[in-house]
Amino acid sequence: MSAIKPLVFKKGGKQRLGKGFSLGELKGVNLSLKQALKLEIPVDSRRKTVHEENIKALKKFLAAKEAAKPKTAKDCQR
Repeated sequence: MSAIKPLVFKKGGKQRLGKGFSLGELKGVNLSLKQALKLEIPVDSRRKTVHEENIKALKKFLAAKEAAKPKTAKDCQR
């Protein structure tokens, strides 16, 4: 699985990669800080901004993570 990095916006509208997702962005996808760290998602507690692009990236990452999860015997029962 590839590493996921958030986008942050500089003055003038330019984008760059950030150090981690803000707590507000994690809240947008219903993740706690502990869950994010367990999933190896970088978190920057200093950031206060919430960007819709980062929430979409997190949702896409979590969907891919869920699809890659191995099925258990309980999941295979009818």
